[in-house]
Amino acid sequence: MTRQSRTSPAASERSLHQAYDTALLDLDGVVYAGGEAIAHAVDSLAAARADGMHLAYVTNNALRTPDAVAEHLGELGIPTEAGEVITSAQAVARLISEQVATGSKVLVIGGEGLRVALRERGLEPVDSADEEGLAAVVQGYGGPGLEWARFAEAAYAINRGVPWFASNTDLTIPGARGIGPGNGAAVEVVRIATGAEPQVAGKPQTPMHRETVLRTGAKRPLVVGDRLDTDIEGAFNGEVDSLLVLTGVTDAARLLRAEPRHRPTYVDRDLRGLLTGQPEVREEDGAWACGGWSALVEDGVLELRTEPARAADADPVDGLRALCAAAWSEAGDGAGTLDAEKALARLEL
Repeated sequence: MTRQSRTSPAASERSLHQAYDTALLDLDGVVYAGGEAIAHAVDSLAAARADGMHLAYVTNNALRTPDAVAEHLGELGIPTEAGEVITSAQAVARLISEQVATGSKVLVIGGEGLRVALRERGLEPVDSADEEGLAAVVQGYGGPGLEWARFAEAAYAINRGVPWFASNTDLTIPGARGIGPGNGAAVEVVRIATGAEPQVAGKPQTPMHRETVLRTGAKRPLVVGDRLDTDIEGAFNGEVDSLLVLTGVTDAARLLRAEPRHRPTYVDRDLRGLLTGQPEVREEDGAWACGGWSALVEDGVLELRTEPARAADADPVDGLRALCAAAWSEAGDGAGTLDAEKALARLEL
């Protein structure tokens, strides 16, 4: 894939797990939600692995270590080695190690995942801005119990000129009780106090993609995610293909409004999409057709129609694919602004 404006979801005659050698899977909203496996995830991943696809789990959450994530996945019925988990903590630790000397002290604002990743790169995690020879500040998600004083500690060091790094800047993070503030919200607190800008490693930035490729050796990777502004944009920045699943934060309306860097290569309901091909979305007489659906734009409104003979078994996701083609083609290099309320109501996604 190149960085051109995608105007339609792509087709694939081969099932995706055969067309790509490695799935780079996001976790929250893709594999699990609130700690529990998402429907069809366990079976789909097992089938893809059994047929030769390599699975790697790529997360912007810097709180947990790869060992802890692998253990959790194993408990869900997804056997995983720690080496198959890539975190933004690892990506930011590598980024820091390339700019400071081995053995340097790094102030940690976050959890154990950051500390383990820093030690892996030969760096010393510390807790005070007053440490002599402090070389960097790194900030990552520390969970809901992270004390306010930690943000102040970061600000003290950054205001003295210490370089600042962030694992990621996701404003929100899904949890068992709903959507809560993520590391990006915490980064904003420190930004306000310092006026500084951190170097960011996690998705959608390229250091995370580089870390993933280095650790997996992927030759034909497929990014699988639920977020347009991290997973899909990260794939766009890395110039690789992507699959958006509708099991997380991105809903159909947001997908239709996506600007070019947020448009996935493929769209599917859940991880079962790894095991199938992807249907063609074709242009026919000014409309876009997929499965038993066709979509077109009339007077600034997205219209969706079904073929009478196929209405009973028309797949709603095919309807969404057709709508994407109509909306993205109309928007071109910009974000979509069309009224899609009635069309989406017909799909009941």
